[in-house]
Amino acid sequence: MQICSRCSTSSPDTTQICPNCKVELSQYSVTAVSLKKLVENPRVNAIHLATSDDACPACQAIQGTYAKNEAPILPVEGCSHPQGCRCFYQPLLEEIYP
Repeated sequence: MQICSRCSTSSPDTTQICPNCKVELSQYSVTAVSLKKLVENPRVNAIHLATSDDACPACQAIQGTYAKNEAPILPVEGCSHPQGCRCFYQPLLEEIYP
């Protein structure tokens, strides 16, 4: 499931436009907004794509650590999990304290 960051409407992974507020979920889903913030954060060195223990084969294949500008877009295309893509981003920080 995708969640719209503008209106908090949940939609299936295959939905491209929020059915409530009509924004593009590729730019305004909670995960898309999170990725953008991680990429813009100078303290984030890389991004780890984590999966759940019961992840589908498509998600398992894409799990790993990526350069900030190379992190895959979520939801994972081809995800076959009954509850939708459950992958998430984890930042890898250059430094922990300012």
